[in-house]
Amino acid sequence: MKKWQIVVIVVLIAVLVSIGSFVSTRNNLVRKKEQVNAAWSQVDVVIQRRADLIPNLVNTVKGFAAHETVVFGDVDRAREALLNAHTPASRIQANSQLDGALGRLLAVVENYPQLRSNENFLELQDQLEGTENRIAVERRRYNLAVQDYNTYLGLFPNNLVASMEGFARDNDYFKASPAAQQVPKVQFPTAQAGGN
Repeated sequence: MKKWQIVVIVVLIAVLVSIGSFVSTRNNLVRKKEQVNAAWSQVDVVIQRRADLIPNLVNTVKGFAAHETVVFGDVDRAREALLNAHTPASRIQANSQLDGALGRLLAVVENYPQLRSNENFLELQDQLEGTENRIAVERRRYNLAVQDYNTYLGLFPNNLVASMEGFARDNDYFKASPAAQQVPKVQFPTAQAGGN
């Protein structure tokens, strides 16, 4: 074999390896982005389940505490914002607002011992608690999928392929809301004089 033939073969092999690496990296980016989308779908399903439970919970509480209109209005507005949010970033923000509103609603419940013993309320509260646990699990999975995608995207030479193919960093992480970082205040009803 002549030298120029060897050079051509080496160049062809290098081109084929480069193309194979490019295709492999692009396929991995697509796969990881789809994992993010699938994880988001799971989050969306459990958030919707919670949004569906809230009207029943609010109506049950209203039966005992009808004068708590500000809290009910906050919950209704936060739920409506969640249902009208269509992007992960807007759903995450609306979900954070709903977390705070539900926290205030459940704080109101503490002032009504007869409500806390109501069978319908207890069943709804159990369903909501189970849903909240599912949301926490799915949020974690979603955040891990986003982190995995972003890490892969940022590695060299993956970042070159990503920029050529239009893949962008995903910054829609779930974070703890500022309200979650405050210690809740619990007030116990005081016993009235006379043994009531």
